[in-house]
Amino acid sequence: MLEIENTSELELPIGLLEDIACEFTQALVEVIIVSSETMQEINKAQRGIDSTTDVLSFPLEPTPHAPLGSIIINAGLCELKALEYAHSSQEECVLLFIHGLLHLLGFDHEIDDGEMRAKEEEIICKYSLPKSLIVRTQETT
Repeated sequence: MLEIENTSELELPIGLLEDIACEFTQALVEVIIVSSETMQEINKAQRGIDSTTDVLSFPLEPTPHAPLGSIIINAGLCELKALEYAHSSQEECVLLFIHGLLHLLGFDHEIDDGEMRAKEEEIICKYSLPKSLIVRTQETT
């Protein structure tokens, strides 16, 4: 189940986001869509990084009947990346949501041996989405 707070004009594919979330958890997932400026403030306050980013995840401690955590998506970067990679902003939003959800579920591409990338690609293939955030990042390095 999703709880969505969208302070932008970005249209969300809520049904698809719900379908994906329900595959992995019955817990509540909070999805917050913010501006680049707000994302920069959150990134600085929570991680000490004074720059904006596309998606942040904040998991909560696993507790029965408690929310899984929050996924914060940067609407401005979502739209820019969608233009850059020639797909819709809704598709980019779903890619960022998948990335954030996997972090909430305990995946961490910075320290794993490719498990998060493999799981992202599995979900992306199932829903016929464009390349994932991890794949795009690895292609540019």
